[in-house]
Amino acid sequence: QVQLVESGGGSVQAGGSLRLSCAASGYTYGTYCMAWFRQVPGKEREGSARINSYGSTSYADSVKGRFTISIDSAKNTLYLQMNSLKPEDTAIYYCALAPDAVDTWRSGNYRNWGQGTQVTVSS
Repeated sequence: QVQLVESGGGSVQAGGSLRLSCAASGYTYGTYCMAWFRQVPGKEREGSARINSYGSTSYADSVKGRFTISIDSAKNTLYLQMNSLKPEDTAIYYCALAPDAVDTWRSGNYRNWGQGTQVTVSS
């Protein structure tokens, strides 16, 4: 059974940094894509950053240049380094896993999801 467990959320002032972690276990996909999505109340979940098993990364325009996604394969852990945070980055952040090296922000392509971690950025 695949499990994704996020950590590292919290409250920070604008301009600050946070690093989110997502510990993954139980998956046996040869190729995969892992992503960070975020959601605020009343809005659809949106993709922020993704990385596939070939090492290819992609970022939403809203976070490009500020967020960095990475994987530590030895620890089976996905990270999201968030710098220069803005109040509009406030959301619940979810880790997601797709059983293929997908190149999409479509949430339906991601089979497994974590429980989410809250990030709050104050002005």
